[in-house]
Amino acid sequence: MSATTLLVLPEARRKKFPLPSFARFLGLALVVFALVAPLVWMVLASFKTNVDIYDPSKFFSFVPTLANYATVFGQANYAAYIWNSFFVAFVATVLSLVLAVPAAYSMSRFVMGKSAMVVLLARIIPGVSLLVPWYFVFSQMRLVGSYTILIMSMMFVSLPLILYIMMSYFDSMPEELEEAAQVDGLTPIGAFLRITLPLSMPGVATAGILSFIFAWNNFMFALVLSGSSTKTLPVAIFDFVGYASIDWGGLMAAAVIVTLPIMLIALFTQKYIVSGLTAGATKG
Repeated sequence: MSATTLLVLPEARRKKFPLPSFARFLGLALVVFALVAPLVWMVLASFKTNVDIYDPSKFFSFVPTLANYATVFGQANYAAYIWNSFFVAFVATVLSLVLAVPAAYSMSRFVMGKSAMVVLLARIIPGVSLLVPWYFVFSQMRLVGSYTILIMSMMFVSLPLILYIMMSYFDSMPEELEEAAQVDGLTPIGAFLRITLPLSMPGVATAGILSFIFAWNNFMFALVLSGSSTKTLPVAIFDFVGYASIDWGGLMAAAVIVTLPIMLIALFTQKYIVSGLTAGATKG
């Protein structure tokens, strides 16, 4: 058998048996289906009556109705819940950025390993283990049910997340830029504010977007620590689950309302999220 024949055979085999490519396509299709199918069912169910939802033959063929959305915005007062969720998530994100970005810069530049371990410990500890002591302490301070305790609880999740994203980002930035700025007369704080911080804005935007998403979707802290006037959207959805029955139409309509802002944010900011995360993936 000639050398030319030996070179041609593997190529012919690859064309004849494209199993690896087909397997990759099949795996990708299964993942996409697993992610998209629940969203499709949720959106379709939000336009159905409860009778149609329980009827498998009317999965696609049904008469759409806006009664579920009318219930959500009319009877359930969801406009106030939307405002509560936005206010708590926005303030928690802004305060977390103000505190975490300088802290991440200090830990990155001055190699504070022990402080980084404390932050990692805060990420490891389950949030549910803190609910009982938090509720006891803050109930004595009469803060349970207020925006203050909700914002503080969301910051418990946001701060470590922003710290680790920004530490990785600052590690990837050369220190020579700050040293050159200090040679030109800037103080270390001035070099951070005028040189490092503007260059790190993609990382800040990434950390802020992810922090807002986590705060918007948080259910556990808001369920225990919110009040009737500070209830957020994830907690308000739980109102459609009754002791004897579940209003699936209203529940799905409320779920669409909760999911839609996050999907829009992810859709329009995905390139910034990816660029911000990958920019801090390599050092130097």
